Amino acid sequence: MARFSVVPSSYVYLRRDGAVLLQLRQNTGYMDGCWAAGAAGHVELGETAVAAAVRELIEELGLTVEPDALSPFAVMQRTDGTDNPIEQRVDWFFVCDAWDGEPQILEPLKCAQLRWFDLDQLPADMPAYEREALVALRDDRTATLLSHGFAD
Repeated sequence: MARFSVVPSSYVYLRRDGAVLLQLRQNTGYMDGCWAAGAAGHVELGETAVAAAVRELIEELGLTVEPDALSPFAVMQRTDGTDNPIEQRVDWFFVCDAWDGEPQILEPLKCAQLRWFDLDQLPADMPAYEREALVALRDDRTATLLSHGFAD
C-alpha cells in the first residue's frame, strides 16, 4: 500500500449581502491569477482548523474574529486525481458573517486585490475545488462532506 502525506488547510469566506470576499492570487506559485478565499492557509503543527482560520484572518486581512464567529460549512478531502498521489489534502471551509473593521490586503506580494463576488456570479478563474465549496454554501448544503479528484 502506498503512503502519502495529508496536507490540512483552512479557508474563510467573509460574507455580506449574498456576496463573498475573494482575493486575486499572485506570486505564490500556486493558482496565481485566480480568485480564491479571502483568507486561507495551512493548519500548522499543534493548531486546530479553527485556530488556523482565525490566524489567517489576522495575517491576511487584518481582521480579528472570535472563533464562534466562524461557521463551518464543508470539509473536503481532495487529491490530484492520479492513481499514485504523493499527497492528499483535507480542507475545512468556514463562512464568517460578522467581523470588526474593513478587510485590507496585508500580504501585497501574494494578493493583487480583494473583491466581493455574488455567490451566483463567481469569477471564471478560480480553483475548481473552491468553486465546489462555494456552490455548496450558496445552495445551503451545510455540514457537507466533499471529495475532489477521486474516481467515483
